[in-house]
Amino acid sequence: MTVTDGTLAVSRSSAISKLAIRLMSRYAGRGPNQTRTYFNDDIVTIVMRDLLTKPETSLLDNGKNDLVLSTRKAFQEVMSGELIAGVEEIMHRKVIAFLSANSVEPDIAVETFVLAPTERQEADAERG
Repeated sequence: MTVTDGTLAVSRSSAISKLAIRLMSRYAGRGPNQTRTYFNDDIVTIVMRDLLTKPETSLLDNGKNDLVLSTRKAFQEVMSGELIAGVEEIMHRKVIAFLSANSVEPDIAVETFVLAPTERQEADAERG
């Protein structure tokens, strides 16, 4: 990886983290307090921490963990199109699979995107 490649990765990582924070804020009323985006070949993963809203905290205090998780899943489904489109725009690659998971203890959400192979990867695969 060259310095330019490293700078581009940091820039893309920051842009994807900001996208996730912006969408979470818009859909849930607040964004995470900590967000980090990781890259590995054809995988982009966003890890968000400290997302609980006041209503979610109240529900959890009253044993309604399943309700909080199902509500988060519903929000994720509603915002997934925008999140996928944003990752595709930032990465200049198509997302071929999207996976999402939430935990309330600890308070973490993970969004993972599997990217389509680049033209170079496809050519390398054809050559064997």
